[in-house]
Amino acid sequence: MQIQHMTKFIVLLCAVAFIGTGLVGCAATVQEREYEAPGGFLLGPEDILEVTVWKNADLSRVTPIRPDGLISMPIIGDVQAAGLTADGLAHRIAERLKQFVAGSPAVSVSVKELNSYSIFVLGEVTKPGKYQAKSYVTLLQAISMGGGFTEYAKKNSLQVVRNRLNGDNKIHETRIPVRYDDLLAGRGEPGNMILLSGDTVIVP
Repeated sequence: MQIQHMTKFIVLLCAVAFIGTGLVGCAATVQEREYEAPGGFLLGPEDILEVTVWKNADLSRVTPIRPDGLISMPIIGDVQAAGLTADGLAHRIAERLKQFVAGSPAVSVSVKELNSYSIFVLGEVTKPGKYQAKSYVTLLQAISMGGGFTEYAKKNSLQVVRNRLNGDNKIHETRIPVRYDDLLAGRGEPGNMILLSGDTVIVP
């Protein structure tokens, strides 16, 4: 009788240990990483803006950003908009208006339609192409938007190609290598990075 009770006790201990180990194992798989979001959304061609000059309806308007990155405004003419935040553009317009309007004009810019944020997914994915989005897209989301990999994809040789103007009127290309295994495991750099408008994900 004592042997039976002892056996049940040992089995119970083993079960508790197993459950405890399982719980610890589950907890160990939870990982957190922090990714820095782009500081303010940058405007781009095809975005439609509402420019409001306080108490001056004649200078206020709804306007698209042209392919050359400019918008047309009354009195001050063309203004560079692409590559600026909405607040940055409002400040630029206000500065330009100072020479035509008495005092310090109060200008606000809001985005009525967001059309400029697009990324490209090319190479060995089932649906390569250009994808537009209304919010920032991560690298894993971009791969999903492209329909996932083909059977020939070299998953650990991914590249993110990023082109930027650095103020010298030259386009600077940066190629960021990414290993898909690291991406899934949540290790390594750059991790599940947030893509910027115009970024190209290449799957060789």
